[in-house]
Amino acid sequence: MNRRVNTLIALTILPAVLVACNDKGGAGEGLESPEETSAAQVALQADADALLDLGAPGVLVHLVTPDEEVTVRAGYGDTEAGTGVPWDARFRIGSFTKPFVATVVLQLVGEGELSLEDSVEDWLPGLVQGEGIDGSAITVHQLLQQTSGLPEYLLGLPDLFTQEGFGPAQEAEYTAEELVALAVAQPPYFAPGEGWQYSNTNYVLAGMIIEKVTGNSWQDEVTRRIVEPLGLTGTTAPTGGDQEIPEPHVTGWTRFAVDVTGEQPVFGDPVDTTLLNPDLPGAAGSVISTTKDTNIFLRELLGGRLLGESELALMLDSVPAEGLHAAWPDAEYGLGIMRLPMACGDILSHGGDIQGFMTRNGITEDGTRSVVVSVNTNMLVPEGDTPLPEGDATRALIENALCS
Repeated sequence: MNRRVNTLIALTILPAVLVACNDKGGAGEGLESPEETSAAQVALQADADALLDLGAPGVLVHLVTPDEEVTVRAGYGDTEAGTGVPWDARFRIGSFTKPFVATVVLQLVGEGELSLEDSVEDWLPGLVQGEGIDGSAITVHQLLQQTSGLPEYLLGLPDLFTQEGFGPAQEAEYTAEELVALAVAQPPYFAPGEGWQYSNTNYVLAGMIIEKVTGNSWQDEVTRRIVEPLGLTGTTAPTGGDQEIPEPHVTGWTRFAVDVTGEQPVFGDPVDTTLLNPDLPGAAGSVISTTKDTNIFLRELLGGRLLGESELALMLDSVPAEGLHAAWPDAEYGLGIMRLPMACGDILSHGGDIQGFMTRNGITEDGTRSVVVSVNTNMLVPEGDTPLPEGDATRALIENALCS
């Protein structure tokens, strides 16, 4: 399988692949009665319903504005049972894990426990070494900003992206060190600091550095420093090969590529990929949460509750991220956060794709409007004659929600 398909299916924040899915039964069931709805809810519901035409089995959206808090849903949480999406559904947030991890690293910076200019070699001696790769030349800052040039470890796990290999891959045991070894066996994308390229390897290493600095797992530190103080009761960072998602949750569906030789990949029938070994995404993408919890996280992060003023400024200081421009034109990347130009100005965001789940979100720079979108597939394909959207399939929903 080629690099493009491999990276797209897993934990990246590139545009969703578009392929066919089920019918749009359940559209509009977020609206209980016309008398109880606001204009924002009607518009949000219409945008959620539109994602069903693009192949989403189910959609859950949570919007917070200065005037109201709105949640809408569409489609099915379980397509086989024909049941709706639970209002408080838990789901795998994929790469939206990265802002949680980056926040912990920046908290440690603020506490004087490490510096962003420390090298990877300083904290993980001898680990990041390969042909053209030297951990002493890569800084913590470059890990968080995706400017290290380190290759993608997921490219060393091709079986993970086939229907035949996905199940066995969940039963295999991988340590973070073994995942890094898969990465450094490949050539670097570029010399450290000489470009920008999204790579999940950077955040596996960030999680390892958190553990080295604190003596605790990155999961424990995310829980202690973020989840518990913010009261995120639907959020967990699973460990030890725990493949389950706590109830209530939706069923996650993946279409695996069966032919990538043509201009467009060909995908098979949907496969239930709800169960997943969290050791494989690790600190790059294994957190489970809800639309409400992740909305709280975004708002408290931008509101200054989690980081000091200087650390938050460092997080938001972004560089051009050309690898994201096909999905989000002119996107930039800070330290675990994306900066996306919209009609009403820049928003801050970090999406996440992982087998069976797609997460998108955004918050205005002033923190007054925020939205989180969860879809229970990482593969979208339009129904019938529905045209392919330009860029990310959720852009219209997010822009309408934040700019109206």
